[in-house]
Amino acid sequence: MSGNIVAAAAGSTDLSLSVTQQLTVIALCALTAFISHLALAVFNDGVRPFMLDFIQGRTTRSATTAVSFGLSAGFIFGLGAPMALSTGVLNPWLLFLPTDVLGILSPKKWLAPILGAAWGAVVVFGLNGANSIAHDLPVDFLTAMQQMATPILFLFTLFPVLAISKQFGKLRGGIAGVVELALVVATMKLWPDVFPGAVAMAVGVLMLIAFAVIKDLRQRRAERAEQDGRADGPAEDASGGDDPMASLFSASATRLRKHLPLFMVLGAGVCLLAQMHIFGGGEATSFLVAKGDYSGAAQVDFYRAFGFIPLIATTALASGAYGIAGFTLVYPIGYLLPNPWLALICGALVFAVEVLALSWIGRILGRLPSVRDSSEHLRSAISDSLQLAILFGSLMAANAMGGGLGILLVGGLYLLNEAMGRVVVRMAAAPAAVIVGGVILNLLYWLDLFTPVKG
Repeated sequence: MSGNIVAAAAGSTDLSLSVTQQLTVIALCALTAFISHLALAVFNDGVRPFMLDFIQGRTTRSATTAVSFGLSAGFIFGLGAPMALSTGVLNPWLLFLPTDVLGILSPKKWLAPILGAAWGAVVVFGLNGANSIAHDLPVDFLTAMQQMATPILFLFTLFPVLAISKQFGKLRGGIAGVVELALVVATMKLWPDVFPGAVAMAVGVLMLIAFAVIKDLRQRRAERAEQDGRADGPAEDASGGDDPMASLFSASATRLRKHLPLFMVLGAGVCLLAQMHIFGGGEATSFLVAKGDYSGAAQVDFYRAFGFIPLIATTALASGAYGIAGFTLVYPIGYLLPNPWLALICGALVFAVEVLALSWIGRILGRLPSVRDSSEHLRSAISDSLQLAILFGSLMAANAMGGGLGILLVGGLYLLNEAMGRVVVRMAAAPAAVIVGGVILNLLYWLDLFTPVKG
């Protein structure tokens, strides 16, 4: 199965797009830059908490731009570009992180969509040229990077197990691990054409949510029993009449609802991009889309969304800035829709529901602290599993393109980045090292100091 995944991905790295696809990417980049300029939404979750000060005028546009660029540059050039080049599928780090920066940077409202459209043009016209040049080099490091597919797809499957272990202990984590392993083996045996991790991830996420909900329900029952046992007297109103956080959340939700038509256009555009099957919402998803396994990609991004809905909802309510991809539910919906018109309609409706339901979601999360904690553990587990998978896959790519010397270059650059305080964020450091290592190996070849490994 893993060999089939890599082989399929290897045949899907052509980044040439149709005119309709090119125009869609350019228009969506223009729109996301415009929305970022208005401080209505950004893609980078780390930037969103800084948007409140910008919205309220307590910080400058240039200072906010510096924050956005500092938190995004490593992902753009170290993860977004390498993943797009190695899979032939666009991704949100390559499209939406730059438009975050360009939109905030733009001093004028009319300039923001022009800058965003320009970046979209660079992606659709420049990336395929870079892809063709790289494949013609003596050391084809882009083909070697497809070695990352197998570790990313299979190790990503374990993120629910890691989250359960961190939140609910070793025993439940061990049980979840055994269940997932059994499901992966069974899927590979019984349904060889299905992505082996799909069923395992579904069961793992459901187990995590079930553990969290059960814990919250027990805690609420215990609190009610304690209140019933207290001395008579009216229960105190814990909410208070002048809760500053409640007031802030209400103001943020109202601000976002005022721009509902613009968010609906955004949702339609993102869903359409996913429906075109030239875009993957995550690392594992990009390889699945490249393979043509759209149902598998939809499942992966659907399960992943559980880790980000609470974060996006709470930061949106606290800052007044939503996520460019919303709760990311438009990704899996788009992958599965049969035509672009349905994608436009469904994407607009999904974003409308999300924006209108923000306040309600915030209140629900306030009553389910364990579920809220589960999302934190899910995000951490996703990061941990992908860091290992990307590092391991990058070393496999290094071996494929340069043998021991390739491993020395890529592993050495990764370790040097760690020793220097992570100039490039850890998630992006290994793919960036593969590209730099590939360039060095080509230079050594031209100097007659290296003979490429025969594939």
